[in-house]
Amino acid sequence: MVDHLTLGIETSCDETSVAILRNGQEILANVVYSQAHLHNKYGGVVPEIASRNHVKKLPFALQEALDQAKINLAEIALVGATHGPGLVGPLLVGLSSAKGIAYALGVPFVGVNHLEGHLFAHALEFPNEPPPFLGLIVSGGHTILVHVRAYGDYKVLGETRDDAAGEAFDKVGKLLGLDYPAGAALDKLARQGNPKAISLPRPMLNEVGVSQWQFSFAGLKTSIVYFLRDNPKGLPADIAASFQEAVVDVLIEKTLKAAVQLDTKRIVVVGGVAANSRLRERLQAEAQAFRKNVFFPPMALCTDNAAMIAAAAYFQHTQLHQKHSLDLAPMPGLRL
Repeated sequence: MVDHLTLGIETSCDETSVAILRNGQEILANVVYSQAHLHNKYGGVVPEIASRNHVKKLPFALQEALDQAKINLAEIALVGATHGPGLVGPLLVGLSSAKGIAYALGVPFVGVNHLEGHLFAHALEFPNEPPPFLGLIVSGGHTILVHVRAYGDYKVLGETRDDAAGEAFDKVGKLLGLDYPAGAALDKLARQGNPKAISLPRPMLNEVGVSQWQFSFAGLKTSIVYFLRDNPKGLPADIAASFQEAVVDVLIEKTLKAAVQLDTKRIVVVGGVAANSRLRERLQAEAQAFRKNVFFPPMALCTDNAAMIAAAAYFQHTQLHQKHSLDLAPMPGLRL
């Protein structure tokens, strides 16, 4: 079998990433350049700054990926890039670059849904644990419960009505004086605190019907705002631990309930918040009582990366026979 090399590009937000996969599975390179230091002082991603930095860093990320993979660009057989959802400027940078490379090489181009890409992080790490499974996509921009009947066949059960879980982590982290992005720092701080120190709501746990699978974290963040107003000397570690516990409670209860109702044996958690140590620890433990197996990708595949995009592109092209026109436009509001 001749090796099939796929080039993946991810620039949907503030990570510039280029990856190269062999036969859609073996990661030869997965280069990620973070821009967190550029956006920290603003408390969030500034699209114009992100776009300009992608333009600056993408050529270097591409060359580094080629060097790590020990190949020439001419050996690439397929190019895939995120075309949504995300910030339109950053998306345009990666998408335009990918289409240009595909055109120059005369190879197919595939636009990838970033959310589907996260699910392919599982495919990369656990190729012998295929669908069907229940997916929890939990990141800075999204919190989604999805029944993955097969790769390419998805039924969204519910998603957030307002802030995503990762967004809430960043906002509460900012309130506690933590740098952006705050997820890892808040996780670390929470380990020093008491998760029962503050009584906080568990939003939407008592819903029925379609709403039982939906999420809402904006009110939880507001509860922290009010607590800090009334308790300015509250211990940051206790606040972090209590907030984190509330988020994790909601994520776990809804996920396990959905897994039981769907009668699926596998639960797959992907996205940046999948790196959270408390979520990993508790969901793995609590799922055992329901005889469910839980899978988390390694840390490097939780956050935005191009390896997952390349894997999704390879699947779409080789299994679903998809390829996209070079006229494909960014779709910042793309849904799964």
